[in-house]
Amino acid sequence: MKIICSKNELLKSMSISMKAVPSKTTMPILECVLIDASTDVIKFTTNDMELGIETIVQGSIAERGFIALDAKIFFDIIRKMPDNDVTISTDDNLNTTITCEKAKFNIGGKSGEDFSYLPIIEREDCVVISQFTLKDIIRQTIFSIAPNENNKLMTGELFQISGDILKVVSLDGHRISIRKVQLKESYSDKKVIVPGKTLNEISKILSGEMEDMVSIFFTQNHIVFEFDDTIVVSRLIEGEYFKIDQMISTDYETKILVNKMELLNCIDRATLFIKEGDKKPIIINIQDGFMKLNIDSQMGSMDEDVDIDKDGKDILIGFNPKFLIDALKVIDDEQIEMYLVNPKAPCIIRDEQNMYTYLILPVNFNQARQ
Repeated sequence: MKIICSKNELLKSMSISMKAVPSKTTMPILECVLIDASTDVIKFTTNDMELGIETIVQGSIAERGFIALDAKIFFDIIRKMPDNDVTISTDDNLNTTITCEKAKFNIGGKSGEDFSYLPIIEREDCVVISQFTLKDIIRQTIFSIAPNENNKLMTGELFQISGDILKVVSLDGHRISIRKVQLKESYSDKKVIVPGKTLNEISKILSGEMEDMVSIFFTQNHIVFEFDDTIVVSRLIEGEYFKIDQMISTDYETKILVNKMELLNCIDRATLFIKEGDKKPIIINIQDGFMKLNIDSQMGSMDEDVDIDKDGKDILIGFNPKFLIDALKVIDDEQIEMYLVNPKAPCIIRDEQNMYTYLILPVNFNQARQ
């Protein structure tokens, strides 16, 4: 095999490919990138058996062939090369020579025959969405997936399609994030759980442009995202997702309307007195016309009033400030509506159209005051 590509093209493609290279594995071949120039296009493929990425690389093919190279070493070599065309050639013994101007590297490769190719997915019933919308809906929900695998379902997000509505849900046991977006067409009903890792990596690759589209395909075990010159295939998380509708009540005793940025900035200031890992709550005292926010820690204390419109009862309630900040940051509305029942029941932030819903559990108020 012999191919010639610009350093920038190689870097761009390897930056995408590296997202499916495992940091630890008992199978050395999975640490490789497959460089496939056996047809009329150059493809880079990586696969950690949960997430697989195939991306087309712009360049010329002097001799067809394919080789598997250690992805990290290859990526590091390309990064150190001069900004010019790079030639990659292999011999019959899988020895690979990488040259650019006066720089020349020789590394051993592995047979491409041993590489774990991406599963073949039948492209049927494609759902089309803009890169901007997909990137945005991931940003607006990904923060409330569980960080560990004590409950596998909580490490993923529910993608549910009903007609022309895509609903994405995430939860970690302390909060729930729900976002809905209207699609341009209606589709048959679908309900899958996509790993958070997959969504995180896709979000980094997407351009986020409104006019650039993503085609999404579903099978029983996999989801495929196809955009630009890249295909991402991910295993789905098996199991029945939580019955979210039963967790979110429409009943409330207190409803408040508040300026989002005022509330967000106030909570942000309050966190100056919280060390990382500290679970000090922010106490919110809601009365007619204002809400008083208070935080008290060993470092100091802070009180601030925020103007509100209130409907219903006064309430004194405590929250993990980070959970409030995470939700408020991804809401674009200038004014938000918060619904509360009592100091032990969740706070719900939602818009009138129910296109977004954020549920946040309060902290135990009596413990918080100690």
